[in-house]
Amino acid sequence: MQQGYAQELYMQYKGLLFKLAYQLTGSVSDAEDVVQDVFLKIYDVPPERLGEPKAYLCKMVANRCRDLNKSARKKREEYFGEWLPEPLLSSDEDLSEAVARDDLLSYAMLVLLERLSPTERVVFVLREALGFEYREIAELIDKSEVNCRKLFSRASAKLGRDDDKNVPAEAADPEWAHSFMDALKQGSMDRMLILLDPDAVLVADGGGKATAAVKPIKTGELVARFLLATLARFVSDEGHSSLEVRRLNGQYGILFRSGEGVHTVGMLHVEGGAIRNLYIVRNPDKLAHVGD
Repeated sequence: MQQGYAQELYMQYKGLLFKLAYQLTGSVSDAEDVVQDVFLKIYDVPPERLGEPKAYLCKMVANRCRDLNKSARKKREEYFGEWLPEPLLSSDEDLSEAVARDDLLSYAMLVLLERLSPTERVVFVLREALGFEYREIAELIDKSEVNCRKLFSRASAKLGRDDDKNVPAEAADPEWAHSFMDALKQGSMDRMLILLDPDAVLVADGGGKATAAVKPIKTGELVARFLLATLARFVSDEGHSSLEVRRLNGQYGILFRSGEGVHTVGMLHVEGGAIRNLYIVRNPDKLAHVGD
């Protein structure tokens, strides 16, 4: 393949392919590696074999990610504590474009995608996040259109959603993040309980490399007590630690930063006017991409 044509394809499709790979793996580093690997391989593919480049490239990414997810399942079974996706910084432009195209999956949805088989995840992401038709998906994964519909239906059931019901992008509203951050700074149990749903659940990921709750913490009261006993200490020493609200995965999250960089990321999922899920990422291997 001519280098100029390959570069043109890279510039045109790298964003789409990265988004696909990230939503299929939940890993920024894996997604970057997959996209790089795919474009290295197409240098040896004659242009006439590409046919429709977008479909060809998406198929390569989907197949590579399915293989990665199959091998990752055992690793995650042996993972210390809870496994959460890597947070991804979002620029204003990324967010507005994604919402306009309705191709944004929230962080909470990325967590739920771990319930799916590798093939179910491919079908769900291609259909729900990227808007592919069943006919296109069938061609990409070498299955019938009927089978793809069944896979999507099965995936939707596992995620607790109705068939073909769009997954709404979480509102990019900073108020919840700021309110949560203020409650932490004040060490206020009352404010925490107002913000949290009575059935709130906190999941933390330290990966055995940073202190974190090994199992999910359930009920708003227990979550509030845990937060005030742990994360609040990071904001008590303002000279050595700071909090900031940043856009992550198309929504607002909180970065806990010390002189050595970001050591904790907090993501909130709001339902029915209260925080229903909290995701705390502390594994330093998963925070390398949010330290800028």
